[in-house]
Amino acid sequence: MGKRREARERAVQFLFQHDLNTAENLELELAQFWNSQRAAAIEDEKGPSKWGETIELPPPTIDEAETRLFSEPLIKGVLEHRDAIDEKIKSHAKNWDFHRIAAVDRNIMRLAIYEMLYRDDIPPVVSINEAVDIAKKFSTEDSGKFVNGILDKVRGEILRPARGAQ
Repeated sequence: MGKRREARERAVQFLFQHDLNTAENLELELAQFWNSQRAAAIEDEKGPSKWGETIELPPPTIDEAETRLFSEPLIKGVLEHRDAIDEKIKSHAKNWDFHRIAAVDRNIMRLAIYEMLYRDDIPPVVSINEAVDIAKKFSTEDSGKFVNGILDKVRGEILRPARGAQ
């Protein structure tokens, strides 16, 4: 898996968690999220800790730092522009009550729409493809189609030229 894909997956996981259980202090919430990700990775590698055993986390690896470096601006950007992004989703999700859209699909679309509207360094088609693949991984096959349909409509509104091969 590519580094950016992993970073997007972590961003979606955080946004999902934040959507369902918003904390008052975003920086603390982010720190706890990244520590939990590292702790889970260590547990996968070394096995679970024993009762009463305190596991001290080592410093983040270079890969973990790179993932966080790409993810956090995406997370903060989505949260900063969430109301406008949600309006985009609502305007294209005809016959769907916004809060009945699966939370994971909603947050995948939020991330992709943020990238399409506010990140000139990421081509919209890349954002859509990544979102569809993440939806298939974390949600359902039908979610991939639903996410693709909504995001394609948003892409049609963007007045930004596609980047060509150089």
